[in-house]
Amino acid sequence: MRFLIDADLPRSTKTLLEKFDHEAIDVRDIGLRSAKDPVIARYAKDHQACLLTGDFGFADVRNYPPETYDGIVVLGLPRDATAAFILQLIEEILRQTDVLARLPHKLAIVEAGRIRLRPA
Repeated sequence: MRFLIDADLPRSTKTLLEKFDHEAIDVRDIGLRSAKDPVIARYAKDHQACLLTGDFGFADVRNYPPETYDGIVVLGLPRDATAAFILQLIEEILRQTDVLARLPHKLAIVEAGRIRLRPA
């Protein structure tokens, strides 16, 4: 699976995704570090990548209808979340291959111990 990593996630997210044999593109590596959400969303759509972010703006299905994306994963993170906590949360998703298989064209809200998939 191909993921587009938003700038609000740790740099080490790319390494973690690659460890699980996924392709990972970090917005900071392609000149989109400060890009507005619609630009990032367009890149994900154009490159058939599942967007991985901590930005709840992407959970607004009116602006980002899941059925038009290869998946949108929004992490519900506490304000004091450490990089280790975020990576652990992402790893929980990556270990659930059944959830990954259902991600295309869906919105996933991921919190510690809970994954909610919104159908297309």
